[in-house]
Amino acid sequence: MATAEKMSIALPPEMVAMVRSAVTAGEYASSSEVIRDALRDWTHKRRLRQQKGIAALRQQWSEALSNKSPGVPAKPVLDRLARKYRAIADAAG
Repeated sequence: MATAEKMSIALPPEMVAMVRSAVTAGEYASSSEVIRDALRDWTHKRRLRQQKGIAALRQQWSEALSNKSPGVPAKPVLDRLARKYRAIADAAG
């Protein structure tokens, strides 16, 4: 790692104990290594969730394109939405 920025974080006692235990057991050389490894895992999981979401959107888009039903006229839908959001705005004052 070429450069590192020092950061202070707060963890609950249970997590502090887990980090210290991993270092004491020799699984990691330092608490920083434990946190870096955890962040790498988090980043990987986050990327997978985003990719899954994108794949689901692509699937829905594909299904919508292949659906040949006539659909719903836009004007009634937009009118209903306008009434709904007008009521929300009026209620908010």
